[in-house]
Amino acid sequence: MPDDVPLTGLPPSLWAATAPPPPETAALEGETRADLCIVGAGFTGLSAALHAAEGGASAVVLEAGTIGWGASGRNNGQVIPTLSRMDPDEIARRFGDRGEAFVALIRDSASLVFDLIRTHGIAAEAVQNGWLQPAHRPSRMALAEARVRQWGSRGAPVELLDRAAMAKLAGTDHWYGGWINRTGGHINPLGFARGLAAAALRAGARVFTHSPATALTREGPAWVVRTPRGRVVADRVILATNAYSDDLWPGLGREIIPMASYQMATFPLSDNVRRTILPEGHALSDTRGDLYFYRFDADGRLVTGGGLAIGRNWRKRIVARIGRRVATVYPQLGVPRFEHVWWGPVGITADRAPHVHELAPGVTTWIGCNGRGVALATAIGRELARQALGAPWSALPLLREPLKPIPAHGFARALAPLAVLERRWRDRRD
Repeated sequence: MPDDVPLTGLPPSLWAATAPPPPETAALEGETRADLCIVGAGFTGLSAALHAAEGGASAVVLEAGTIGWGASGRNNGQVIPTLSRMDPDEIARRFGDRGEAFVALIRDSASLVFDLIRTHGIAAEAVQNGWLQPAHRPSRMALAEARVRQWGSRGAPVELLDRAAMAKLAGTDHWYGGWINRTGGHINPLGFARGLAAAALRAGARVFTHSPATALTREGPAWVVRTPRGRVVADRVILATNAYSDDLWPGLGREIIPMASYQMATFPLSDNVRRTILPEGHALSDTRGDLYFYRFDADGRLVTGGGLAIGRNWRKRIVARIGRRVATVYPQLGVPRFEHVWWGPVGITADRAPHVHELAPGVTTWIGCNGRGVALATAIGRELARQALGAPWSALPLLREPLKPIPAHGFARALAPLAVLERRWRDRRD
């Protein structure tokens, strides 16, 4: 992946330029006591902190950088209530007796995001009018039909769209039809993260930034999380680090491959062009492996992006590649100029499924958003908070699994970006 920005800085992005400012926080100094210590101030950690505090627990969040510094503040902001590669029938089989409950959690995950935004008055440019998944080849309509059937049978508000209906909503005849899930939408993700943090603070949680967790140890009946200038003594710990997981817990960072996802936003479009592209403001990401994805921000910028097999000279190359792509999909726009270009990591697991772990009594985590982090992380954060508050695992829609580090992780991580070449090859074939 390309070089990252230091933890003392703020990753440049459209969201950093437009999100409301974060609540005031400081680094941890000295020792503090809490019922629950959460490592990571992204969607998972902040959702867990908010729900734990609302449930009466004292919660402390430790963040190495600033609120939303990682993937939660850098993604495209599409709120999608599905997994990227697994559909409900497969999820039900894969997760056994927790399968249908987990399907229901995913089904309702986008609604949870928008409900939190409404309940807490979060300024996140929230638009909940549906997520479109168009079919990029005629053969992929069978996948759209299967997804509508499987999600519809489980109560999701989904609808199959023919080519004409998709063209009307997308503003282009590039695709062959597809489907819509009406609970989805899009947000300013950094605005959402900062708003979640503010809501958690109002509920009584404490959030410490520039406070990386450097060690996690058991001391008697409690867990101790150390930072450079302090420590938290807690009954329970949630590791909410996902794509940024390291060996704070041995082996956790080797269960995931962080893949670079490049994002960009045009300058605000003129009204006459803006009205012809996604005219009803939907979020859209298609059936390709090398995704085509689009949405607008509140000021009329088209926000899109893509992947690269090699990170060298990434900015120039991704701008050229995605500029040509936009002109192909939306010829009325032509090759656009991009005002903002940035990147962020996507946490990929070997089986493309999310993994939930009880690493030790009192220490829990989940890992592997696989491109669906906004809604999924928010929902799983709430469930991990319920577990920390005392809910038995049998009452949660989560399947605990043993840690499964990827063999030859360093080699796999080095080669992983080349998978985009295979995805492009498959995208051209049925």
